[in-house]
Amino acid sequence: MSGSAPTREVARRVFATEFNDAGYTFTESDDERAPVYALLPTGESSNRVFFVGTLTEKEDVGDDSEYWRGRIVDPTGTFFVYAGQYQPEAASKLRDLEPPAYVAVVGKPRTYETDDGTVRVSVRPESITEVDAATRDRWVAETARRTVERVAAFDDEGNEYARMAREEYDLDPQTYKAAALSALEDLDESDDELAGDGSADGDPPSDDATSDETDPAGAPEP
Repeated sequence: MSGSAPTREVARRVFATEFNDAGYTFTESDDERAPVYALLPTGESSNRVFFVGTLTEKEDVGDDSEYWRGRIVDPTGTFFVYAGQYQPEAASKLRDLEPPAYVAVVGKPRTYETDDGTVRVSVRPESITEVDAATRDRWVAETARRTVERVAAFDDEGNEYARMAREEYDLDPQTYKAAALSALEDLDESDDELAGDGSADGDPPSDDATSDETDPAGAPEP
């Protein structure tokens, strides 16, 4: 299949509390176009992420052109997404949405370092889709299951990404398991109609990722 387009990476389901701790990035080859991965603290590589939450705020923070920042909250914390001229469909969606709104996002992790050395993590969205509460709840249930599975496999011999996480982070993966279980408890206490369904469909379809090799990673300005 030498003439086919490259296969896109799987979008990992991850809660905000873990994603925001994933400040270490790496590549797996010396090719200048090699995919960049964020290392999740539970021991998984992530070139793309999939999350669902409530868009609570949006703002055009661009100077010469539109550059939208969105604040999206899940049961564990907050994701920040940035979309501009290189992500026209996602930027258009942020422009049109009126908070609060449930949204499903597929995008790429981006990191940048502030002047004081703090590493901040954000998402460059490939797609943003407005969804309903039931979709959000299915995502919470499935993401909790995936998180617990990663934590359970963290000490497995041969788990190279867990080994990397131990080397790069001084973080206890049990923290993310506790956050996942707390998110499930919040679902159980609600009157929504999910009832613990863990059989969520796959990731929603998203457009091909735009090329952003030369764009600053997750920078707070265009």
